[in-house]
Amino acid sequence: MNRILRSILSPFRFAVRRPISTLTLLVALAGAAVVGASKAGVELLPPRYSREMHTYTDDLGGTAARLKAYLVAKYESYSHKAEEEGEAHHEAHKIVVTTPQAREVTLTESYVCQIHSQRHIEVCALDGGYLQEILIKEGQSVKKGDLMFKVLPVLYEARMAAEKAEADLARLEYNNTKMLSNSKVVSENEVLLLQAKLAKAVAKADLAKAELNFTDVRAPFDGIVDRQREQLGSLIKEGDVLTTLSDNSVMWVYFNVPEAQYLKYMEGKSRHEEDPKVELMLAGGMKFHQVGKIGAIEAKFNNETGNIAFRADFPNPDLLLRHGQTGKILLSKVAKDAIVIPQRATFEVLAKRYLIVVGEDGKAHQREIKIKDELEDVFVVDEGVGAGDKIVLEGARQVRDGEKVEYEFTPPELVMANLKNKAE
Repeated sequence: MNRILRSILSPFRFAVRRPISTLTLLVALAGAAVVGASKAGVELLPPRYSREMHTYTDDLGGTAARLKAYLVAKYESYSHKAEEEGEAHHEAHKIVVTTPQAREVTLTESYVCQIHSQRHIEVCALDGGYLQEILIKEGQSVKKGDLMFKVLPVLYEARMAAEKAEADLARLEYNNTKMLSNSKVVSENEVLLLQAKLAKAVAKADLAKAELNFTDVRAPFDGIVDRQREQLGSLIKEGDVLTTLSDNSVMWVYFNVPEAQYLKYMEGKSRHEEDPKVELMLAGGMKFHQVGKIGAIEAKFNNETGNIAFRADFPNPDLLLRHGQTGKILLSKVAKDAIVIPQRATFEVLAKRYLIVVGEDGKAHQREIKIKDELEDVFVVDEGVGAGDKIVLEGARQVRDGEKVEYEFTPPELVMANLKNKAE
């Protein structure tokens, strides 16, 4: 059938590809038609033009015959060559069949993430006054209890001195009254009254001392100092932010997970499956050298996005990670006996993925498959095909559903070792 179609279409191909030769042939044929009709007693042209045509055609008779023979030879040569090329092209597109592989693969999911310090606070002034000393530099590491800022405490020093004097006076009165009480000069109630007065004065002196200590701003934990918000000599009010302090020994990395993946993760937890490997990819494709773990899951979903926030905890011994960085979280899990097929063995129709399966009877059948995950050059199949099925790797477009096919079989190990093309 294909040979018949090629023989029918060959003259048209010749006419399209050889327009000048075709036009010359048509002119010669038209002249021959006029002369032949004249000899048969039918004049197609007026007498004057007819005589000229006879003379012209007699001169061109020999040339037309030679031209006709040349064109016929060219046509036959072209038809024979086209037929040979068609057969060679048909033989070049052989159908190659292989089978899926059941093997261990590592499935990886990636999520955009935000990196935070496990403790990141604002360092504020507890009392007002002039900023007297700045004892740290931006980006400096500090230890817990290190003095960072001093605020000039003029009023608090005077108040503490006054309260301390009152406490000393109350203590002196109490001691004298107690001596008199021992000598039975004053009553015991007088001693108790002065004792209470002394306790009140001591408490007020301690409060004044504490307020004076508030003017010394110290680091509440080990961390890294951020930018200074106030300069030396600035008038500080109570509660003003002087800088921020970050504890970067452990970093909290937040990323949003879709509901389907969340349910899949929780199902694995309920089955006591091993947690996925948690890795962090930084800017420029750099992978962080420490492995993390899932530290927490937020209590509620985001109603607008349908996601829930996970937190991964990463140790940061070299302090490479800083508060506010971004990156990608990679969750990797090993799947055993996963069904793997080459991507180029599949094709897509209306957002669905298909492949051609060759049955035991040698007939080809189109089958829909569901993809579980996509790796480089291969698909991990969730359902639709098994390890024992024969699938068409090359030549799927030449095969029709239900027809019997002849094919060459290539072992899946050889196919997987030479995968370079993705799905069409």
